[in-house]
Amino acid sequence: MTTLATATATVPAPAVVPRVPIPANGVDYRNKIVLAPMVRSGELPSRLLALKYGADLVWGPETIDRSMIGAERRVNPRNGTIEFTRMPSNGGRPNKPVKASIIYRIDPVREKGRLIYQMGTANPELAVQAARVVAADVSGIDVNSGCPKPFSTHGGMGAALLRTPDLLVSILEALVKEIGEPFQIGISVKIRILSSPEETEALVTRLVKTGITGLTVHCRTTPMRPRERAIRDQLPMIAKICHDAGVACVMNGDVTSRDQGLALMSEYGVDGAMIATSAETNSSCFRAEEDGGVAPWRDVVHEYMRFCIESENRLGNTKYLLNMLIPGKDKEFKDTKLSKTYLDICRGLKFDGLLTAAAAVDQLLGLDDKWETTAGVPDIQTQSGSKPKAVQNAMESEAARAAGGGAVRTKTPSPAVHGGGPIRRSSAPQPAKVAQVDAEQPAVEATIPAAQTQAPSQLTA
Repeated sequence: MTTLATATATVPAPAVVPRVPIPANGVDYRNKIVLAPMVRSGELPSRLLALKYGADLVWGPETIDRSMIGAERRVNPRNGTIEFTRMPSNGGRPNKPVKASIIYRIDPVREKGRLIYQMGTANPELAVQAARVVAADVSGIDVNSGCPKPFSTHGGMGAALLRTPDLLVSILEALVKEIGEPFQIGISVKIRILSSPEETEALVTRLVKTGITGLTVHCRTTPMRPRERAIRDQLPMIAKICHDAGVACVMNGDVTSRDQGLALMSEYGVDGAMIATSAETNSSCFRAEEDGGVAPWRDVVHEYMRFCIESENRLGNTKYLLNMLIPGKDKEFKDTKLSKTYLDICRGLKFDGLLTAAAAVDQLLGLDDKWETTAGVPDIQTQSGSKPKAVQNAMESEAARAAGGGAVRTKTPSPAVHGGGPIRRSSAPQPAKVAQVDAEQPAVEATIPAAQTQAPSQLTA
C-alpha cells in the first residue's frame, strides 16, 4: 500500500534550469526592458533619457571596430564623461584646423552597470582589438549581426554575418576568451530570424555554445523593414534553445512600452524585451502605466535638452532626435529645425531654466556666433572647485585599460546598486569649473548646472 510519505518521496524534483555564470563586472539580461542599439539615436543623452524613464539597460549605437582601434581615452573635466577620440585625416587638407572627433561617450556614474557596447565587426582579431579599448568602461560587448542597412552590412558586418555563421561563431568565441574572461564582462549577440525556423534553430544552437551570456533576436528577417509587422512565432523555439544552454533571450521588434514588453515576455517565454522606435518618439515609454506612463512631449524634450547640454552633445545629433521627439504639427517643430544653437532652441521652447547652460555650451562648442540675437543672453557665472568625484574615479581606472598581464578592472566607489528604473540624479557628478581640455576646444568659464532630483525609480517586474 502506498503511503502519503512514499508518494511524496517518489515525486520527481523540478528540473534545474541551467544558467551561465554572470561575470563579476557584467549584467544579467533577465527581467529587463532595455533600449535598443540605434545609430544616431543611441548617443549618451538619449541613453540617459531612457534610463531616467525606467530603462533597465541601454545599448549604445553600433560602432565599427576600426573606428575604435587606436582611439584615445580621455576624461572630460567639466562633466566627468569618458570620451574616446581620434584625430581625423582632414581629407588631405593640411591647412584645415585639426580637431579631435569624439567617437563614443560614456557617463561612468549614471551608466555604471547598465551600458552595453555594440560593435560592428566581421573579423575576430579586429573585434578583440576594438573591444579592448572600451571593455574596462562598459558592462558588456554585443556583436551586431542583425542590422540590414548598407552601412552595417558593408564588408560582411551586421546582418551579413547571418550568412557566414562560421565567422560569427569565431568572433564570439574570440571575444569571450580575449575580452569577456579577462575583463569579467558578458559577451552577447543580436540577430534576426532567418527565413525558416529550421535555419534559425541551427544558427541559435551554434551561437549559444560560444560562451555568450545573452542573445537578442529581432523578430524580422533581413529583407523586412520596420513598417512590416514583427514575426514572433519562432520566439518560443529560440527561447528554449537559449534556456537549455543557460543563455538569456531578449526579444526585439514592435515592442512599444514597458507594460507591453513584460506581457510579451510572459506570453513567449523570453527573458527580456528591447524597445527601439518607440523610444525615439518618446522615451517615457519605459515607464509603467502605474508609475505615470507616457509623459507629455514637452517634459521629455526638456529632460533630453538638459542631458544634451550636460553631455556637450554635438548639436546636429541633438536636433536629429528632437525632430522625432517634437510632434511635426507643432510650431516648435519648425522653429527647432531652423535653430542653429542650443540657446535659440531653448528660447524657442521657453525652457528658461536652461538658458544659462545653453549659452555656456554654445560658447564651448563655438556656436555663439550663430545666435539669432545676443540680446538677453544670460550672464555666465563661474564656479571654482575641485574635480568631481566621477572624474577622479574615471581617471584612476586608466590602469584597467588593457586585459591580461595582471591588469585588473579597477573597482571605484559608486552609488548604491540600482534595481532598474529612472536614474538617481543625486549620484550624478557635480560640475566643476569649465577649463580648457585641449587646443581645439576653447574653454568657457561657466558651470553647466547639475540636474534636479528625479522621480522614484520603477522596478522591473
